[in-house]
Amino acid sequence: MRYVVAYDIEEDRVRTRIAAVLASYGTRVQKSVFECNLEADALERLTRLLSEELSAAPGGGDIRIYRLCADCYGASVGLGELEEGAGGEPWILV
Repeated sequence: MRYVVAYDIEEDRVRTRIAAVLASYGTRVQKSVFECNLEADALERLTRLLSEELSAAPGGGDIRIYRLCADCYGASVGLGELEEGAGGEPWILV
């Protein structure tokens, strides 16, 4: 299943660690947005790791994980100079 993970974290150290975790599971498509193809067990591991990292953030922060169905992915629009996403096609949510 395809997921988009977006985060908003003020603490540099924690933001860097969150990005590193996400980079091991997917592809960065914007500075604070990753696209991931995950099976259920990998999603569970990723969610646990992100939760652990987020709990270390002194100023807090937010992480959102959006599941994309095939129809939603197919209907998405790409604008600008896009990197290839985890699905093999360049795109961005607008």
